[in-house]
Amino acid sequence: QVQLVESGGGLVQAGGSLRLSCAASGRTFSGYAMGWFRQVPGKEREFVATISWSGYSTYYADSVKGRFTISRDNTKNTVYLQMNSLKPEDTAVYYCAADRGGDIATFVEDYNYWGQGTQVTVSS
Repeated sequence: QVQLVESGGGLVQAGGSLRLSCAASGRTFSGYAMGWFRQVPGKEREFVATISWSGYSTYYADSVKGRFTISRDNTKNTVYLQMNSLKPEDTAVYYCAADRGGDIATFVEDYNYWGQGTQVTVSS
C-alpha cells in the first residue's frame, strides 16, 4: 500500500503561482511513476502531468505545457507540481496518484493509488 497526501492548494489570482506537494508513505516510493490529475464537478478526472520513477521522463497535458512543472524528490518521498501563470480554467480539485509500473502514464486506469485531493481556485 501507498498512502498519498496532497497539500499546497488554495485561492490565487489569475497569473499567480502555486506549488502542490504530494507526500507518500508506505511501500518504496522511488519505484513508482507519479501523476497529477484534476477534476471539476460534473466532469471526468483529467490528466495534468506525470513523472517516471527516476524523474528523467516527464509528460504534460497540452493545456498546462509550459506553465506547470512536475518534479520529485525520492529522498523525501515527495512529488511536486509547480503551477505558474495560472488561469481561471485551472480551477479544480488536484489529485496525486502513484503507478506501480514506474514509467510515465497518462490514463486514470494506469494508477494504483490516489490521494484525497486538494482544491485549487484561480480567480479572474
